[in-house]
Amino acid sequence: MDNRTSIEILAGKVSQILEVNSSLKEEVDAIRMELVTLKAERELKNAEIDRLIEENLKKDIEIEEIVSKIETILG
Repeated sequence: MDNRTSIEILAGKVSQILEVNSSLKEEVDAIRMELVTLKAERELKNAEIDRLIEENLKKDIEIEEIVSKIETILG
C-alpha cells in the first residue's frame, strides 16, 4: 500500500503536470521557430517565382519580336 499522504500524491501529480507543460512549451517554441523559417522560405520561393514569371514574359516578348522580324524578312 502507498504510505504517501494525499498532499504528497497531489504534489507528485502537480510536478508531473509541470514537467509535461514545460515539455509542451518547448515543443510549441520549436514549432513556432519552424513556422517562421517556413514562412521565410515561402517568401523567398514566391519572390523567385515572381522573378521567373517576369523573365518568361520578357522571353515571350523577345520571341514575338524575332517572329515579327522573320515574317518581315520572308515577306
